[in-house]
Formats: sequence, structure tokens, C-alpha cells
Amino acid sequence: MPDRLTPEQRHRCMSHIRSQGTKPELKVRQWLWRHGYRYRLCVKGVPGKPDIVMRKYRTAIFVNGCFWHGHRIQFTINNLQCSIESRDASHTSQTENGKLRVESSKCCKIPQSNREFWVTKIQRNQERDQQNYRVLQDNGWQVLVIWECQLKASLIEQTMQQVEVCLQDYYLKTLTPKAVSYIHINENDIPLAAEEMSDYEP
Repeated sequence: MPDRLTPEQRHRCMSHIRSQGTKPELKVRQWLWRHGYRYRLCVKGVPGKPDIVMRKYRTAIFVNGCFWHGHRIQFTINNLQCSIESRDASHTSQTENGKLRVESSKCCKIPQSNREFWVTKIQRNQERDQQNYRVLQDNGWQVLVIWECQLKASLIEQTMQQVEVCLQDYYLKTLTPKAVSYIHINENDIPLAAEEMSDYEP
């Protein structure tokens, strides 16, 4: 299906999409806040710039847009050839007459215009994501990725309940019990509350 917008219109639309404070991200933040979870945003000291940082749970949450991060699509680019895998089936794209043919997934529709540019861009985003996830995990962080399609009205409660289980489970695993020091007391030094036994005459 050809793109209904001109290249100039498509460029203007894409350039106005925000990287922070998106609707999916706001849904996650509102759910967490209503259920008593506190978090921080735009924490510079955490690698990868997670959308939500929960230090108490040592958890970094990424709320990914399905298009920008290529949900259910995996790229292997070699001489403009891509191997794309989705949940439903596996497809291999080919170059025909010098043009790249790519099949989109249900939640990631790659534009027909300037298609090679978008394929390369989404692949770079995926590679950067994986690198950020590895760095966080190597530093002891739990990484949770929430996709835009998982935040629909019919799915958001189920999705966030799964997030809550992950938070609590990871918190319990990383919780270090405090060592209790015991003091050794000699039994002979313990004062007795009872009186000594004595013989009473009737």
C-alpha cells in the first residue's frame, strides 16, 4: 500500500513525534503512581536513559513504541537483504530490481516511501536497545520493556500486573537481611526472680 502522504508531509509528521512524555509512557506512570510506586525520570546516572527508574527495586523500565523499536521484527541486513521474524510467521525479504522488499509486522508498519532508510533506522534502534539492556543488567539492574501494543485498554491491567510481579520478585531476591549479633550470657550471671527455697514450719 503506497504512502498517502508526500515525503515532506511524512517528514513533518515524524519530526513532531516526542521521545519523552509519550501517551504510552504516561499510562505506565499513572498506573504506577496510583498503586503506590514511586519513580524518577531522566536519571543521568543510569545507562541507556530509561523512561522510568525505580531505585528501590533496582529496575529500569523502557516504554517502547512498536514502530520506532521494531516490535516483533528482527533484522539481519546483508547486501540490503533482511531476515524478518514476527510472532505469526517468518519471512525473508529479497532485493528485487535493486529495491528492498520488507514485510511489516502487525504493530510495526514500515512506510513504503524511503523504505530503506526506515529499515536501517529501526535496526540501529534495536541494536542500541540491546546494548543498553546488557549494560544495565551487567550493573545489577532489572530491565523491563513494555511495548505500546501491550498498553491498550483491554491489555493494560494485565500488563501492569505482570510488571508489578516482576518488581516485587526482584526486590525480594535482592533484599539482603541484616545480620543480627547475639550476645553470649553466662547462665550463672543471670539474676533469678524466684526466692531461694527454705523450710517452713507449720
